[in-house]
Amino acid sequence: MKKTLIASAIAAATFSGSVFAQSEMSAAELAAKMDSMPSVYGNIQYALIHDNVEGGDSSLDHRDNGTTLGVKHDHEVAPGITGFFKLELEGVNANNKAGSNGIDSLDEAYIGVKGDSFGQVWIGSDDSTYERAIDTIANFYEAADLSIGGSYDTGEGDMIQYMSPSFGGLTLGAAVQVNGDSKVGGKSYPYQLSATYAVDNLELAVAMDSNDGSLAYSKDGDQASELSVNNENTYGVRGTYSAGDLSFTGEFQTRKDVGDVFGVQGVYVMGANQFALSYEMFSADNNGTDNDTVTLQALHNVSDHMYVYFEGYLGGGDDNAYGVADESERSVAALGAVYYF
Repeated sequence: MKKTLIASAIAAATFSGSVFAQSEMSAAELAAKMDSMPSVYGNIQYALIHDNVEGGDSSLDHRDNGTTLGVKHDHEVAPGITGFFKLELEGVNANNKAGSNGIDSLDEAYIGVKGDSFGQVWIGSDDSTYERAIDTIANFYEAADLSIGGSYDTGEGDMIQYMSPSFGGLTLGAAVQVNGDSKVGGKSYPYQLSATYAVDNLELAVAMDSNDGSLAYSKDGDQASELSVNNENTYGVRGTYSAGDLSFTGEFQTRKDVGDVFGVQGVYVMGANQFALSYEMFSADNNGTDNDTVTLQALHNVSDHMYVYFEGYLGGGDDNAYGVADESERSVAALGAVYYF
C-alpha cells in the first residue's frame, strides 16, 4: 500500500521541532521512519440495485455497498518472526448523508505473529478458517444479494486462529472461538479445522465447523445474538482449477438437519475485464424446500484504484420461496463502482 497523506502528516509531525534541532536526518533514515509507519487504506463502494419479486414488490435503491477504512502494520519481533495487526471499520453509509453517523461498525480487528518456520497465529475478529477455505463463491460477488452461503455459525469474532506453513503444497488451519459466561447461551468453545492442498493449477480444500457455540458471528448483525439452529457439524469441500485466465470452482457443504449447499463457478479474466458465471443451490433437510441462484458478473478495472461492475441474479425455488404464494422467482440487477487506495 502507498503511504497516504495522513501517514505523511504524522511523519512530518514526528520529525519536527527538537528532532531536527538535535541532528540532521538522512534520506535513508527518513525513508526508514516512513516505512515504520502504519499503512492506511480504504474504499468507497456505491451500488444501484433493482430488486424484483415475481408477483410481489419491485424496488430501485442506491446504497453504500461496504465502504471501509482501515489501518495495518507489521514489524520484525525477532529474526524470522513478524508481529502484525489490522483494524478495519465500516458502516459509514456513504450514500446517505442525512442518515449517516460516520463509521459505526467493525469489520476486522486482530493482532498476531507469523514466521516461515511455524506459520501464523492471530487473535481477534477476522474471516473464519472455514469461510476462507470453502465458502468462496458466495463471497466472490460484490452485491451478493441472492448468493447462497454455507450453513455454518462459528467465526469472525472472539477467534484464535492458526495457519501452518506450506508442507509441499499442504496448508493446515485451525480456529477456536472463545465464548465466555456472559455470551448468549453461556460458555462454549466452537472450533473449525481445514486443510488446503495446492499443486500446479489445482487447489483442493476440506474443512469442518463444530457449530457448538450460540453466536452466529458469520451472519448478519441482526442475527448476532441468536442461538445456532443446532450444534451439528458443517462439512465442506472445494476444488479450484486455474488454466491461465480461466478458472473453475466447485463447492459442496452439508449440515445435518439443516441442508446441503452446492455451487459451481467459472471466472474469465481478459485484460482489464473480468467475467464470472455461477450456479448455487440449497436443499433443506427438514421441509424439503429448494432454492437456487444463477449469477452473472461483468467487471471492468478503470485504473489501479477504481473498478465498475454489473451483476445480475436470478433466484428460483419452491412456491412461496420469496414470500409470494404460488410464485418462486426473484431477480436482482446491481450496477456499482468502487474506488480504493
